Amino acid sequence: MEKLSALQLQKSKVGLTYTKGIRFLKNFKPWRKPKFWSRLGIALLVFIILTILYISSLDISKLQTPLAQPSYLYDQKNTQISQLSSSKIEPVSAPQIPLVMKNAIIAVEDRRFYEHQGVDPRSITRALFRDLKTGDFSEGGSTITQQLAKNLFLASDKTITRKLKEVAYALKIEVVLEKDDILAAYLNQIYFGEGRWGIQNASQLYFGKNVEQLTLVESAVLAGVLKAPTIYSPLSNKPKSLERRNLVLSLMKEQNYITSAEYEKAIIQPIVLKKRSLSDPSGKYASYVNYVVKEAIDRIGFTEEQILNGGLQIYTQMDPSVQKAAEDVYKDSSFFPAGKADQIVQSGVVLIDHSTGGIKGLVGYRGEGVFSGFNYATDLVRAPGSAFKPLSVYGPALELGYTSDSKVSDSPLNIDGYVPKDYDNQYRGNITIQEAVRHSWNIPAVWLLNEIGIESGVDFVERSGIPLDKMDHGLPLALGGLTKGVSPLQMAQAYGAFANLGVMNKAYAITKITSKDGDLLYQVQPEAVQVTTPSVAYMMTLLLQDVVTNGTGENAKLDRPTAGKTGSVELPPDDQQFSGISKGEKDVWFVGYTPELTAAVWMGYEKTDANHYLTTAGGSEPAVVFREILSRALKSTPVVPFEIPKEYVEQNKASNKISKWLKDKFAPKGSEADKGKGKKK
Repeated sequence: MEKLSALQLQKSKVGLTYTKGIRFLKNFKPWRKPKFWSRLGIALLVFIILTILYISSLDISKLQTPLAQPSYLYDQKNTQISQLSSSKIEPVSAPQIPLVMKNAIIAVEDRRFYEHQGVDPRSITRALFRDLKTGDFSEGGSTITQQLAKNLFLASDKTITRKLKEVAYALKIEVVLEKDDILAAYLNQIYFGEGRWGIQNASQLYFGKNVEQLTLVESAVLAGVLKAPTIYSPLSNKPKSLERRNLVLSLMKEQNYITSAEYEKAIIQPIVLKKRSLSDPSGKYASYVNYVVKEAIDRIGFTEEQILNGGLQIYTQMDPSVQKAAEDVYKDSSFFPAGKADQIVQSGVVLIDHSTGGIKGLVGYRGEGVFSGFNYATDLVRAPGSAFKPLSVYGPALELGYTSDSKVSDSPLNIDGYVPKDYDNQYRGNITIQEAVRHSWNIPAVWLLNEIGIESGVDFVERSGIPLDKMDHGLPLALGGLTKGVSPLQMAQAYGAFANLGVMNKAYAITKITSKDGDLLYQVQPEAVQVTTPSVAYMMTLLLQDVVTNGTGENAKLDRPTAGKTGSVELPPDDQQFSGISKGEKDVWFVGYTPELTAAVWMGYEKTDANHYLTTAGGSEPAVVFREILSRALKSTPVVPFEIPKEYVEQNKASNKISKWLKDKFAPKGSEADKGKGKKK
């Protein structure tokens, strides 16, 4: 009874409170007072003004900033070979997105997209009611515009404040952009699973095609992925993806985007994937691509940001057959000296069309590389050894009237304390220039440079496009002893003058650069330098052909005319860590050419020390690599001889006439020449 009385008492109190409350509400009627309406009107006006000011103050410039556009590289035949981008998004414009894709997204994500102004009151009310019930504000209700705002400008926290900001941003976006542009921006930014952002990347990943080519069924698959990319990815879970796709198709039919017949035809189709390799075209021809970026920055003046995100169309001189030949050889370790467990023997090669200067192929390292990493073909600065002799000694000597038969000294030599040695530590006395070049003997080269004057050698080298330090103006120049050194690119470019009858065409990779719309931004202006005469260049070619046929470069011999020179650089004799090592090389080279291509190959360790040095020579692996690359690159090219310049033919005729005249004039009486004359008489 006591408990009942207490309960009755509690009910009595509640009832009394309720009664008082009702009485208060009946008596409290502020809307009957004019002041209430005026104050309410002012409050609403202030709220509206503040809201408008707040929305106006929102910064949505990020939305209007053009998305990063990937740049594309093309080979010499204008075939796309690679893609450059620092962005995970490859954007497309609204006109590029097919109508079926737009309709699929709208059907499943925001059916009233074209009716609302960024915020759908119906959806908001429905979602807010459910959020208030659960208390976690997890319900959707967001329009496509709101989702775009959230993805671009807001954190992903689930709070009422974030929801209100989302609404404000959506309203601002709708004022600035057209509906189709909003939809395109949304599809460019959204995540489609498998590490792919944006509709274009998703289309390429799942179906191997550009967004413009998407079909109804494919569009429905992509639209279905968005709800939960991990669950509905057709690559990870095709059954779930198929189920979700069919739901999208049913929504499209329900909203009259497709007919019943189209729906029935679509739902019975399987999901057919044509996944495009993630490395296609990005990552191909990495060495060449890295050099193209470097050339565009250093020589042309573009920034890396412009190259990676500017939508540039970069046309190059790359010949895929030459590049592939070089890359295939560099993948085969049997062509290179065995390295150490902690360091492989590195190498770089450049192949140039000496008739134009176009870089046809380039490999900048062995093993794995990184974007904008060190390129041994173009960034290297190493001494060239005997490969430098044609530039520093024999080229200028031929210009001064020496010939392949001219005599040079291979005897002990000491010029102001500089004492060169041949690699076999022997002496042969007076020999011809041809013999000296053929066997790459050092003493004759130093002796000859001293005879013609060091500045003659300096002048020829610098004409060949290789800058020299003041410290290089000495006799070590004869043997490639340089303060800084050279790269394979510089050596190939310089030797190109011999191959091209004395004219050196400055090497280049980029032919032209245009904008995405085709506007010409850069066009190469070929630079040609007359290094020497056609006759001197051809005489050098004859000397270097003999090196390959009979001398140190025999391993470079091809089934076509080939000229070239070996180079080996000994370990520094004044470095104590190498004391006790009787035979060791720091760098080895082969530089050579055919009538079609000039190539330079370098090999060596990244860091040479007492445990990392070469025991080979330029005539070994470098010459073999040259031969392998050129034979593969030119296998379909007809064999032609080196061109003989007219001036060489004329000079040779004149020389033969003089020789015959001298022979006849000074021939001893009774000789065959004299008898011949008597018979004529």
